[in-house]
Amino acid sequence: MTTIAFIGLGIMGLPMSKNLVQAGHKVVGYNRSPQKVEELVSAGGTGASAIAEAVAEADVIATMVPDSPDVEAVVSGPEGVFANAKDGALWIDFSSIRPDVSARLADDAREAGVRPLDAPVSGGEPGAIDGVLSIMVGGEAADFAEAGPVFDAVGKTIVHVGPSGAGQTVKAANQLIVAVNIQALAEAVTFLEAYGVDTDAALKVLGGGLAGSKVLDQKGQKMLDRNFDPGFRLELHNKDLGIVTSAAREAGVVVPLGSAVAQLVSALVARGDGALDHSGLFKLATELSGRDGA
Repeated sequence: MTTIAFIGLGIMGLPMSKNLVQAGHKVVGYNRSPQKVEELVSAGGTGASAIAEAVAEADVIATMVPDSPDVEAVVSGPEGVFANAKDGALWIDFSSIRPDVSARLADDAREAGVRPLDAPVSGGEPGAIDGVLSIMVGGEAADFAEAGPVFDAVGKTIVHVGPSGAGQTVKAANQLIVAVNIQALAEAVTFLEAYGVDTDAALKVLGGGLAGSKVLDQKGQKMLDRNFDPGFRLELHNKDLGIVTSAAREAGVVVPLGSAVAQLVSALVARGDGALDHSGLFKLATELSGRDGA
């Protein structure tokens, strides 16, 4: 049994922490909202009232927070992870943040005697609940191997993709692919509805051919049902697409489709739809065609 501090018990973090409990680990959770901590305690975990308390005896420290500044706030300062973790503890950052920030924080972690792994995930809330997330990991190979039991409890496809920061780079590519796929699906459903096609039947046959994808499987029905309860919020995908476009510019890479979808996502967030699931791109696709996407 490993003692794991889990910081950030949101849509993804809470089910992931519960799966770690079910796998037999001792999990100490911290979250700014105490209600989430209580849910973890009800599932067999332990709660902490501060980050320093959560990490004090932890062999592994997991963080799952929204953005680069949030990760920095959690790990830095006298009350943060680095100042209070045991020497040699593993730090697994499941958050999706900028690759350059991830690499810099990895250096800070090593200076503090903490072994860092950046391990952003894909699969959304359903994948977190079912423990079948795809996890792309950057860091030292030996640390990746040691963290295997933790990854196995929350994920299914787990790959070491390179040194610190590499996991975040691969996640940025993932978010580019997902966003463009969701937009294409939104346009396709709008097109099908305009012609009065049986959309349930259409998505079934499309899903069995080359057009099939996990995006179609997981987001198609949400669009048909106009159900945009968040599995992954538009405001978070907006943040991720900002990472993609910025990193692409730095690398001298052109991402025209990604940039266009980034603007559409940004428009939805700007008008107040940031809390919707990213399948909410369908709303804008239909409205641009003068149809009802609500």
